[in-house]
Amino acid sequence: MVFNSDDAFQRPGGATCDARFGVKVGEQVFILGFEGFERSEAREATEDDLMDADFHLEMEYCEWQDMLSNIKENGHADLLHTLNSLDPQRAPGGLARSKTDDGYRLGLFLRYNQTFQYYFDASSRIDTVFQSPDT
Repeated sequence: MVFNSDDAFQRPGGATCDARFGVKVGEQVFILGFEGFERSEAREATEDDLMDADFHLEMEYCEWQDMLSNIKENGHADLLHTLNSLDPQRAPGGLARSKTDDGYRLGLFLRYNQTFQYYFDASSRIDTVFQSPDT
């Protein structure tokens, strides 16, 4: 896996990380786990699984596609497509959300934000195929 095998993603700004979060793409849900400098878990999940996640990132399919396409085009997210810049644009609720309203667990998004950004930036090195959920 690109993220786990490249020391370039273990640079200043990123941090050893202990978090498990969801990624919600429209109605689809995925769970990602991070331990240390590695992504330790990635699986398709259900809405109910978000209750056990520290937080989840939620955008519509077209918004995820826009972010990942920008990352692919630039090798990393430009200033308008980072997790940090997208979070306040997603009002109300932001990009990072919590099913349990646990502020401490939701705060892990801010604490490890750069590590998560490196993870998504690593997608620039793989071929991505977008398949609309409507098909």
